[in-house]
Amino acid sequence: MTVSSPRQGWSAALGVGLSIAALPVYAQATNAELETLTVTGNRLYEMLPSETTGGYSVDSATVGTKTPAALRDIPQSISVVTRDAIEDQNLRTLDELGRRTPGMRVLSNDNGRSSIYARGYEYDEANIDGLPAPMTSINGSVPSLAAFDRVEIMRGPSGLFNSTSEMGGIVNLVRKRPTYDFQGHTTGSIGTRGERRLATDLSGPIDAEGRIRGRLVVDRTEHAELVDHNDNEQNDFYAALDIDLDESTTLGLGFLRNTKDIVVNNGQPVGSDGELRYGRRTAFYGADWNDFESRSNDWIAELTHRFDNGGYGRLAARYSDRNARYNYVFGGSALDDDDTMAVAGTGSRVDQRALSVDASYSQPFEVLGNVSEFVVGTDYKRYDTEIASGRSRDVAGERVTLEALNDLAYVDILDVARASGRGYSHTETRLEETGLYAKLTLRPWQPLALIVGSRLSHYDVALDDKTEGSRQTRSDNELTPYAGVVLDLDAHHSLYASYSQVFKPQTEYGEDGDLIEPREGEQYEVGVKGSYFGGDLNARISAFRLYDENRAATPDDTGASYVVPVGKMRIQGAELEVTGSLTDQWELIAGYTYLETEVQDASTTRDDGVFLLMPKNTLNLWTQYAFTQGALAGVHVGGGMTAMSDFNSSNAVEAPGYAVVDAMIGYDFSSEVSGQLNFNNLFDRDYYNRVGGTNTFNMVGAPASVVASLRYDF
Repeated sequence: MTVSSPRQGWSAALGVGLSIAALPVYAQATNAELETLTVTGNRLYEMLPSETTGGYSVDSATVGTKTPAALRDIPQSISVVTRDAIEDQNLRTLDELGRRTPGMRVLSNDNGRSSIYARGYEYDEANIDGLPAPMTSINGSVPSLAAFDRVEIMRGPSGLFNSTSEMGGIVNLVRKRPTYDFQGHTTGSIGTRGERRLATDLSGPIDAEGRIRGRLVVDRTEHAELVDHNDNEQNDFYAALDIDLDESTTLGLGFLRNTKDIVVNNGQPVGSDGELRYGRRTAFYGADWNDFESRSNDWIAELTHRFDNGGYGRLAARYSDRNARYNYVFGGSALDDDDTMAVAGTGSRVDQRALSVDASYSQPFEVLGNVSEFVVGTDYKRYDTEIASGRSRDVAGERVTLEALNDLAYVDILDVARASGRGYSHTETRLEETGLYAKLTLRPWQPLALIVGSRLSHYDVALDDKTEGSRQTRSDNELTPYAGVVLDLDAHHSLYASYSQVFKPQTEYGEDGDLIEPREGEQYEVGVKGSYFGGDLNARISAFRLYDENRAATPDDTGASYVVPVGKMRIQGAELEVTGSLTDQWELIAGYTYLETEVQDASTTRDDGVFLLMPKNTLNLWTQYAFTQGALAGVHVGGGMTAMSDFNSSNAVEAPGYAVVDAMIGYDFSSEVSGQLNFNNLFDRDYYNRVGGTNTFNMVGAPASVVASLRYDF
């Protein structure tokens, strides 16, 4: 008996025969006697990269699912940004991508050091091929995009596979993989605000049989200066090997290195009236010696095997080694009537190591004449972070003008704080987690998929306070359930609903001197997904509600040195997203997000105030059209808009809503040579994209600029 598919896509997905007789464990668990049936493997494991398929859409993703699944079959909000979309919009870092992606909110800082949010929560991990490592804006661990084919984004928690992450969701960056045929290109860019870029990408077989394939990417980028003196240089090196050990087994190896060197811009102070100043947008409120330097290395190994019975096994590991050093000053107060201010500063040394390992096995099988699938696995992660930091509220000893701040004599803020003992801290933290997980996608009826899963996690968290000479630990087990349902309404639309949980260990002290219990979060989501034009255009409309409890809160009694886990938030909203191809020449990314946040029990102003920075209404639009005939053949034109309603900070700094328009025009001079112009902030809109305190984190939107790029394909 050959299994029919619930949709045409599943029919195409099924290509490898297997016998249910090879699943005795499952048969015993269900107490069912199953005849020998021909079912099939999952073609999505063989999905082509987006650089090969082209366009703005893909038919599947792995983020939050472990096994590749069609976008319509994932009962949560998923966006995938392809290589073409990245190149057309001239995006170089994940935070740049976040500004243009529906449902995401970026609290801007220097490129590569911004905070990326979804549904009111910051993404605190970045996965590479499903393997996580911490992502922290101030430490500069926001990835660049040179080494990646596409970026998969899940909004909302996924505790089944990423249990100790934030509520905002998961970002998965899918590596560019070596190709069977030789390909390569070199790209150069130059911009009106100092942008410079030179990148080379080479890929192809290493041996005559194509059994060993390699890829090399080298990218040097000098980002545009958003304000005066704001140099921002990053370098990326990526090397990969894919080795076919036999017809069914592949070993993949990868190495990524990223360095950053930035003259830090920490925003502007407000005026003496407490209002934002729309004067000189490029004014730099820092010293010429402001500095941030970081280095990160990632090693990745992956072994995959396709079993004769249609099963798929994967063993993968990622090791990250990072360090960052920064020392910079910024405005320490609002400007007074004569435009002088106090000077504040911060300095730090950060060393971090992260290891993640994942082993999983998945297999499709037949039940009631339909194809179902299960995945089981185990994972492990360990994050070790050492941070020595110093802060000063009065670096200069007096109020200074902007010019005097720019010319301020060098101060090593960390060393001064360490020597004085004021504003100094030195901590070591460790998070270690081991998990067992299982997920079953059951189709009792062709149009209906029931998805259930569970994860058992054991975690250990430790905090060594080197300043106080104390050590605190906490260890516990957590069970994280997951449930979803997808109902195909017709050939193009699916109705879905899901429930997901997540938890996050905390490193704050309780009244008893021990670390407090983890934060706990849960999400309910419902929506409708659509797939049109053979899957080239995907659409989604969704509604969600999240609850976040046990966030650390300071007790009401004055002077308390401990916290209690009572913070509680409710976040709810709706999203609309359309991505993909309207025609063979016309690509589109469009989205609208409505977000409503409520702090039901406050924890701290700093932690909860971030919800005020989330606008209720956000609109993202980008479209690109390629002419293929007539006098305009070879011309590509594109344009888009990012708009949001007003927002404010916990310090009562208010920013009005804004809309910024961008555009591009490109031309294919030949099959090997193409050029492109990107116009940023086309109408030179004057706006703030982030606000903070009276002294800092009030970030002016980038002024108008043009970037010219030229690409040569070998």
